[in-house]
Amino acid sequence: MQNDPELNGKYLGSISADFVKVAENLKEASYQIRSRKFSEYPIFILAKEEVPLGQMLISKVDLTELEWNYKVTYIDEFVQRNIIEAEKKQQFVDAYKDPDEFCCLFIIDNEFQNFLFIPYPID
Repeated sequence: MQNDPELNGKYLGSISADFVKVAENLKEASYQIRSRKFSEYPIFILAKEEVPLGQMLISKVDLTELEWNYKVTYIDEFVQRNIIEAEKKQQFVDAYKDPDEFCCLFIIDNEFQNFLFIPYPID
């Protein structure tokens, strides 16, 4: 699993501009999810429209300077919904980057869906 070059050209500017505004919130949410033992693999879903996946964390309606809604879920929901095939779960786990340094994003925009690991800004 690698960051898709198509994603970089089409979405990375928009995602990066949003991400710097919410990175601290996402990093704290990731820490809380892991420290409370909900999951070692939190996934943040970015979508411009409502999607039936995850729980809303930060809405672009509430923070009008955002282009994306941010929802949170875990690897288990992705496996249950067959977004990640059960037999490929270990492959995803192996590719998952250090959650203290990287945020795991799942971008959904119309028919496009892809994972992106983006580093948290350094203080």
